[in-house]
Amino acid sequence: MLVSTNLLLARFAPAKEAPNKYKSFVDLTDGYSYVYPSYWRDFDFLGHDSAFKDRIAALQHVRVGFIPTTKNDIHDLGPMEEVIFDLVKNVCAAPTQKPTVFDMQERTFDGKNYWTFEYELESSGFARTAFAIIAIGNGRYYTLVVGANQRRWSRLRDLLKVVADSFKILDIKPTAV
Repeated sequence: MLVSTNLLLARFAPAKEAPNKYKSFVDLTDGYSYVYPSYWRDFDFLGHDSAFKDRIAALQHVRVGFIPTTKNDIHDLGPMEEVIFDLVKNVCAAPTQKPTVFDMQERTFDGKNYWTFEYELESSGFARTAFAIIAIGNGRYYTLVVGANQRRWSRLRDLLKVVADSFKILDIKPTAV
């Protein structure tokens, strides 16, 4: 158990400077960071590298995943509008859900490009709204999604936007295969 704890301490750096009421998550091994509300707790989200959720309302959560890619930049995927609409319709939405994209933005930080978009997935009697960020770096295609159910979205939108806007890719050394 001691070895496991030491590995966790080496893998995740301490918080640098998070806004008030947020904590920082920094993963130096996998090359990314973001902030999340300080009252959320970590949890395992299948297929994702990190995830935090509200202690009471589990549908309010943030999760980060990545997959290997040979692309060097997000622009290598195609035009932003086409890529995002395709992603929301064919990856995020289940066949029974109606996807709607509300907003798309691009930002550049430390030479890396990020696409942020707000979207809703609606099905019979339920809707969920989220911000998602996609970016490419370190030979990986990163995705961060932070959202809540539609009933709570208007109250939480600004809080969750801080989480979305905080996502950054960190430069890491390539690992030998």
